[in-house]
Amino acid sequence: MTQTETRAPRTRAYVLHPEITSERRSRSAARALEEAIALAAALPGLELVGAEIVRLPKVTPGKLFGSGKVDELKAKLAAAEVDLVLVDGHVSPVQQRNLERDWKVKLLDRTGLILEIFADRARTREGVLQVELAALSYQRTRLVRAWTHLERQRGGLGFVGGPGETQIEADRRAIDEQVTRIRRQLSKVVKTRELHRAARRKVPFPIVALVGYTNAGKSTLFNRMTGAEVMAKDMLFATLDPTMRAIKLPNGRDAILSDTVGFISDLPTQLVAAFRATLEEVLEADLILHVRDISHPETEGQAADVADILRSLGLDPEVPLIEVWNKTDQLAEPAREALEVQAARSDGVRAISALTGRGVDALLSEIEAGLAEERIERVLDLTFAEGKRRAWLHEKGVVVDEAETDSGYRLTLRWTPRQEQAFRDL
Repeated sequence: MTQTETRAPRTRAYVLHPEITSERRSRSAARALEEAIALAAALPGLELVGAEIVRLPKVTPGKLFGSGKVDELKAKLAAAEVDLVLVDGHVSPVQQRNLERDWKVKLLDRTGLILEIFADRARTREGVLQVELAALSYQRTRLVRAWTHLERQRGGLGFVGGPGETQIEADRRAIDEQVTRIRRQLSKVVKTRELHRAARRKVPFPIVALVGYTNAGKSTLFNRMTGAEVMAKDMLFATLDPTMRAIKLPNGRDAILSDTVGFISDLPTQLVAAFRATLEEVLEADLILHVRDISHPETEGQAADVADILRSLGLDPEVPLIEVWNKTDQLAEPAREALEVQAARSDGVRAISALTGRGVDALLSEIEAGLAEERIERVLDLTFAEGKRRAWLHEKGVVVDEAETDSGYRLTLRWTPRQEQAFRDL
């Protein structure tokens, strides 16, 4: 039997980006469609056979698109022998059911597609559990067809195919039981992660977290700075699980660099909530590196999306942040030189190419300056009545050890002068 004969058939997919003309959008429809195509390319097993922007004056409640457009698209999909339609936007359960029935294809909206990608990429135990929890939340209202990830036989969630997808396998009670089971497992994993974080707090190494829009080059920069071999591809969501490595700063001081999942516009709310524990590495960081693909036409919009998500996660605005303008190697020489001059004149900005290494040494020096505040160890006594102040210290991740006394708590802290002053100001 030849390799061609044994290869699993690829799912023929078609991407639709609905542009609702009555709604104001900050991003162009063409760029949004490009990103949707890149999302589709990030999911293995798909063969993209077409993509288009569908302009709509308004959303039709039952089928998203008007009846004429539904019929027009039906003919296109049938002619292209499409198996799966990817709609770059929100599709309600009713709309999904009706469109699947009319078009005789499977359909995923933006949330479903991102969940599929996350399920395929998650590697750590926590990552897998967080994806399953988010998927269950998403699927709870979509019991109009089968879903197979409760008895998964492959990576992914089973939305786009797989064995057994012939009948509804569970009702809401089964989902709720699964959610309870997963939350129980997650609580154990989170406790283990907290123990690891507590151990790291006893080591006086500051944490530097990489954040940024997906495919901004974070993992390439991570590999450049640490010598690690984290998967770095020109692909959306190449990194999902947080990775941490030690780096050496120019003054010989050690720091810990953390690579995290990339953000994206309209990130599903289920995933923002589900991955909060994973992104706690960012919330505990002493310094943030916001990596931007400065060559991207919509780099400003992407930066705004990242800032919005960081705010929603509760990032302390006082944490130092350096903007890293990456991928300067993709710019023409005059534009690159002008950009480097602009970055050099701006506070907290560095222009680099993680691919070639240009500007990375200067970035390391900037990181060193940003971490100039040494962590100081203090022992602090709080009364039982000072619960809010104690909670603040735990939230900031500065508690190394804690013991209960007759009158309250004795805490061993490791914090910066900035954090100590903030605590005094409470």
